[in-house]
Amino acid sequence: MKISLGPEPMALPSPVWVVGSYGTNEQPNIMVAAWGGICSSAPPCLAISIKKTRATHANIVQHRAFTINVPSRNFLAETDYAGSISGISVDKFSAAGLTAVKSRVVNAPYIYEFPLVLECKVLHALDIGAHTQFIAQIIDVKAEENVLGKNGFPLAEKIDPLIGSACERAYYALGEYLDQAGSPGATLLEKEPDENIG
Repeated sequence: MKISLGPEPMALPSPVWVVGSYGTNEQPNIMVAAWGGICSSAPPCLAISIKKTRATHANIVQHRAFTINVPSRNFLAETDYAGSISGISVDKFSAAGLTAVKSRVVNAPYIYEFPLVLECKVLHALDIGAHTQFIAQIIDVKAEENVLGKNGFPLAEKIDPLIGSACERAYYALGEYLDQAGSPGATLLEKEPDENIG
């Protein structure tokens, strides 16, 4: 039996994305965002929701751009630090020992050390209570060569990304590889029609 928990943002898991943006005087800044995901394939777009009180919020409003930096498990400490302190008075890149690289396609910095980066240009900003949802077009994706598969796309297993459980305020890692999409359900599609009834 399921127990009602009320209206809470408990969709699990959530991404652990490190958002790169420029502040005043082109000061590079990073923060951790959990509310985000892909929202369109054509054009390729993603959405992130940022609290209006965050420095990153003002940065994105000003520059209309940001980067999504996907950390691997071995950058847990740096990622947690980026999400634990405000960038208003601290240079989080320097403090975390990370390298800010100026994107050539959007007005935002990305993290050199992280294996996967998405460079994004804001298309829409939607006011949603305490947060603004920024819908942005993915202008380019940059990946370390060693995380690419035979098809030239990044592999989750090789990136070894962090994932989150926001309601626990906890980090997790990916589990084991299970199967290719479309393969496990094929056995159900092969059943006779009357087997799917009831």
